[in-house]
Amino acid sequence: MNQKVFLLLLPFVFFLGCSSKQQPIATKSATIIFKTPSVKFYDKGFVEKYDEKVHLSIFNIGIPVFSLDIYENKICQGAFSCVDGTEFNKQILSPEYKKDFLYKLFKSENINFKDLENGIFIKVLYDELEHNSSVEQ
Repeated sequence: MNQKVFLLLLPFVFFLGCSSKQQPIATKSATIIFKTPSVKFYDKGFVEKYDEKVHLSIFNIGIPVFSLDIYENKICQGAFSCVDGTEFNKQILSPEYKKDFLYKLFKSENINFKDLENGIFIKVLYDELEHNSSVEQ
């Protein structure tokens, strides 16, 4: 009987999960360099900024290879794997950094961070879209 209830509710859960997605405030394509002692990426990707998070996606040959949802107090890799910002820093960056370090870094406009002592280099080179907004008469 529990299985029948689950199967009946599954479409509603799926629908609600898909319909409540927040739209990003800004989405920019970029070349992303993310180098730490345990993680190394130098590929194209996207930085999507939302009210309460930053979503980082890195692609290699058009295939997603790395994705993070960066919140003020936690970092999520994938939909179900989240860790406290302090723990993420301890595992990937440096335990010296504050819990919200990565969040504040990716909320800023120009991202070019070097920590030679800990071997960390994070840089985002945004792709410039050329457009002409002036109208000639």
